[in-house]
Amino acid sequence: MGVEGVGFYEIAANAPDRTAILAPGEPVTYGELHARVNRLSHALRGLGLGPGDTIATVLGNRPEFLTVMLAAMQSGLYLVPVSRHLTVPEIGYILGDSGAKAVFTENAHAGVVAEAAGEAGLPLGARIGVDDAASPDAGGTGAGATGADRTLADLCAGADAAPPADRLMGSVMLYTSGTTGRPKGVRRPLMEIPPELLFDIMRQTLVRNIGLEPGDEVHLAVGPLYHSAPCVHALMALSLGHAVVVAPRFQPEETLATIERYGVTNSVMVPTMFHRMLGLPEEVRARYDVSSLRQVYHTAAPVPVETKRRMLDWWGPVLYEYYGSTESGPVVVATPHDWLAHPGTVGRAVEGVQIKILDSDGAELPPGETGLIYATGQPGFEYHGDPGKTAAAMHGEYYTPGDLGHLDEGGWLYMSDRRTDLIISGGVNIYPAEIEAALLQHPAVGDVAVIGVPDEDWGQSAVALVEPADGAEPGDALAAELLEHCAPRLAKLKHPRRIEFRAELPRTPSGKLSRGRVRDAYLRGHES
Repeated sequence: MGVEGVGFYEIAANAPDRTAILAPGEPVTYGELHARVNRLSHALRGLGLGPGDTIATVLGNRPEFLTVMLAAMQSGLYLVPVSRHLTVPEIGYILGDSGAKAVFTENAHAGVVAEAAGEAGLPLGARIGVDDAASPDAGGTGAGATGADRTLADLCAGADAAPPADRLMGSVMLYTSGTTGRPKGVRRPLMEIPPELLFDIMRQTLVRNIGLEPGDEVHLAVGPLYHSAPCVHALMALSLGHAVVVAPRFQPEETLATIERYGVTNSVMVPTMFHRMLGLPEEVRARYDVSSLRQVYHTAAPVPVETKRRMLDWWGPVLYEYYGSTESGPVVVATPHDWLAHPGTVGRAVEGVQIKILDSDGAELPPGETGLIYATGQPGFEYHGDPGKTAAAMHGEYYTPGDLGHLDEGGWLYMSDRRTDLIISGGVNIYPAEIEAALLQHPAVGDVAVIGVPDEDWGQSAVALVEPADGAEPGDALAAELLEHCAPRLAKLKHPRRIEFRAELPRTPSGKLSRGRVRDAYLRGHES
């Protein structure tokens, strides 16, 4: 079936029976989702919230996140999605710093959120639970049993299902990961236009730059929706008429089963997911039909060349890579065929964007030389409440996320690492991601983080912290085998000076790993 009047609001009006959310639970149509969004929009106004105000979510992947997001988008509100994995002080800081006036959560996290909301000074009535009743382990029933002041159902009871009369475009204000210091909200000015106008521009940009099209597609939201790319892709899927499958979490075999069951055609993933699916036994991988996939976008971290080759051999030419940030959105894109012609690239600048590589003094570097990646064309933004940080990230019209890389003669961008993760050993620059990519090719390596630690002779030396794959036995024999594995793949000076084993490395659900935090924990554990 084609899509009549492309756009979430147009589809809801003209094809209300079209499926919007395919799973989990009973399918939800565009008309039903639109009515839920409208009821919540009216209810938020009833709480006294108006354009420019902020609401937050502390939710796992579930359909209610989409309802809250779409309500914010047509109510002129800032939506701050907060990671459910954060601690009470971390959540409290974000709620307070963002000025959130209401927070939506679920039973599993409502106790933590109640404490964090108290620290942030949210008023009574501002904590809203999306579950209808307390979970069995929460003790009791109703919203109050879990620390929420009211349920989403109670809040919206009796609210009008018709669209608000004066809808205004809102914005998602995502907080940066905060690998150094406190995280900051990436805030963009609100525009006094109805949401469908901006959605239309975003939709055209996605069609042009990354090939997403309207139609009978199925989008799998498997990454955490409180992160930039999964959040935006889910929003755009609904604007393109796609049906969305919301996966509560990523699990390698379960993800393959979901793709087959629902005929998933597009998704956004991170390299860690690829590595863990490739780690499944071959007979398990062969059990599932993933031929429905047409586009799987990946971002957030560099993918080792060997890992991507293996995924392309398995899934075919469906992997689309882009590089960008919460602040900029995608600035370069590589189609599968682009990548096969330029292995290792993260892409070439999209329309309207210019890329430069600058040294530490701000001078432009020629092709082939590594420096800080700067890009133009990002939507105007500021770090909420931190003009100094905003200014430090800019060089004229160019913005840097702090990543290192180089351009080739054809303008293809290759990432090296974060500037803060660079290891300088004996005056030589060593990029941890390069060592990690080599080690990940060994079947006994489930995950790895390479960090730089102080060295009296060399200034710094590289240490590899390895999470063994299932069935691999950590110890001196495996460490020696991994060093031998590095020999034909890395120059001797890049070999880790030491390999240590960890039961688990602390990656976020988005696949990111803060090497700074891993390094700090390592150094604390080795204090004499």
